[in-house]
Amino acid sequence: MSFGQQGEPPSQWDPWKPQSQQPWSSGGGEQTPDWAALAEASETRNRRRRVFFIAGGALATVAIGTAVAMAVVSANNGDKANNPTASLPVTADIPSATGTAPSFAPTSAPPPLDPKEFISSKAKDTAPLSAQILFPGTQLTMGSTVYKKGKTADTKNCAAADTVQPSLGKILKANSCTELMRVSYTKDGVSVTVGVAVFDTEAQAAKAKGQINTKKDIVRSLSGGAVKAFCNSAVCRTTSNSYGRYAYFTISGFASGKNVTEKDTAVFGIGDNLAEFTFRQIHRRGEAQASTAASE
Repeated sequence: MSFGQQGEPPSQWDPWKPQSQQPWSSGGGEQTPDWAALAEASETRNRRRRVFFIAGGALATVAIGTAVAMAVVSANNGDKANNPTASLPVTADIPSATGTAPSFAPTSAPPPLDPKEFISSKAKDTAPLSAQILFPGTQLTMGSTVYKKGKTADTKNCAAADTVQPSLGKILKANSCTELMRVSYTKDGVSVTVGVAVFDTEAQAAKAKGQINTKKDIVRSLSGGAVKAFCNSAVCRTTSNSYGRYAYFTISGFASGKNVTEKDTAVFGIGDNLAEFTFRQIHRRGEAQASTAASE
């Protein structure tokens, strides 16, 4: 006795159709499953699934590769650097390397004021002036050498007999000297007196300096304090020079009264050092006034 519907052929079992009937063996009163058929159907399903997964993965890989390729092509199409020359703008649209450069207003600072200009005429050289101002302190240090300072002296009478030799006084007066300052220094038995004559103009100072004979037109030594009397009767070494509206002189000799000879290099060295210091002090005076004028 079968369990199929009458008048219809028995249905065929299809593992992919949920309503299909599984065939049973016809032997015996109770039918047992056909295990071989079931195993074969299961293997068929597994094979179909593997084929499906492999085909789907290949299609996905192809799709991703296609999308990446399209993105690269799109990016390259958007890069103007890879475009052919025909796609560049016309020459008139390209900035020219020879075009007019932008101009800027000059911003350079004015040149610094010349210090010498301020010590070359009475009109600009208006700072207070005296021997103590020009030669301050109680001693002078130049490098590692220290000179003891003696007295200072100021006079408006540039031809005073106790200040200069008569011949020098005559030259200073003829060129309208307005003031004469003196200061003395000493070291190791050698003393120096520096004299500074002041004029209204640089031309007057230069003219006076040009007329001086250093062998006879000399400033008198100044003693006092740390400096003993010197060069009152002995032979001494003298110099003269000018800078701006100032003429300056030196007289150098031994404190012992010994005559100076050409072999006495110590006397020459100290005299030159004090002359150099005097020049620097006059120049510093000009620098100070130039700096003040520049800041106003």
